[in-house]
Amino acid sequence: MSANQESLVSRFPAGGVAAVTAPCPAPSGDALSLEHISHSFDTVTAARDINLSVEPEELLCLLGPSGCGKTTLLRFAAGLERPQQGRVRIGSQVMSDSHTSAWTPPEQRHVGLVFQDAVLFPHLSVLENVGFGLPKLSPKERDQRSRALLAQLGLAPFAESYPHVLSGGQQQRVALARALATSPRIMLLDEPFSGLDARLRDRIRDDTLHLLKRNGTATLLVTHDPEEALFMADRIAVMRDGMIVQQGSPTDIYCNPQDPFVVRFFGDVNELRGVVVDGRVDTPLGPIEAKHLPDGAPVQVLIRPEALSIEKLAGPKDHTRSHVLMSRLLSGASFIHLCVHQGNDEYHMHAHMPGVFLPDRNDPIAIHLDPSQAFIFPL
Repeated sequence: MSANQESLVSRFPAGGVAAVTAPCPAPSGDALSLEHISHSFDTVTAARDINLSVEPEELLCLLGPSGCGKTTLLRFAAGLERPQQGRVRIGSQVMSDSHTSAWTPPEQRHVGLVFQDAVLFPHLSVLENVGFGLPKLSPKERDQRSRALLAQLGLAPFAESYPHVLSGGQQQRVALARALATSPRIMLLDEPFSGLDARLRDRIRDDTLHLLKRNGTATLLVTHDPEEALFMADRIAVMRDGMIVQQGSPTDIYCNPQDPFVVRFFGDVNELRGVVVDGRVDTPLGPIEAKHLPDGAPVQVLIRPEALSIEKLAGPKDHTRSHVLMSRLLSGASFIHLCVHQGNDEYHMHAHMPGVFLPDRNDPIAIHLDPSQAFIFPL
């Protein structure tokens, strides 16, 4: 256990959960609100006038690269840091306010907190770890509640075991059960799956999502993984340099990005440059509408690999036409590196095709574009 984690455990006796005697009432209005939050560390601005809320039973994901400020916002919600400017509310109760100096310490906020590392007590059994935040319940009630949560997470057979015999995924599920044991108002998850291998991570995400939804818990999840955000979240807030660039449903964020950063953050893109003429941009893949921009405007065109559909053409291999440079099978999709011709110009692009589609090197191809996955922004 790191020194930082030991400090957190000392403030949250259950390893991230305040000890309470009974479930907290559901908050009225927004479960969690961060209002006009600004904060700097020396010359680094971690938050710039952030306004963010989590509704009851909603899972909101803060998504962004390392250092963008997302964990800092989670720490403000937990009470582990005081924002220099702004107000934090849980339900109708003000937890901190820079204007009035109001402050509620973390152990009185009734939030559950799960870290990237499980931070379990090695000298306690799994059952004792889960029930650690419930000292005022009778032994029978504490045992029943702890066993019920372990059963929901498929850990009932390990109740009497100790943390060192569990896998990383099992330990993380114990930490989640412990955080939920007190029926917290809010669950705060800080990169809780990033230390797990890919296959295990998928399963633990699924188990966690089902449990949170079953319990109706309002949740703030911090992650740098766009796939995780798309899978877990009811709503996503994309962050960059201490600011929220865009927030909305996963479908809205992915299909209607409002900034080039959002497009690029969700994966590989093909990037082109062009100029708007008669409300469209001419590209090697054909014209793309750009009626929202004035004629003559220089633009960048970002095209997702899955927007390109590839068709093999009959005939001899011909370097003067668009052709395949390389193809590889990646899980349930095929990755294809293309050489696209437009007059005397060549462009290298990537395409993702569903299933097994592996044309040979130099095979001539036709390329079809789905314009809904092509995005145009002014330069």
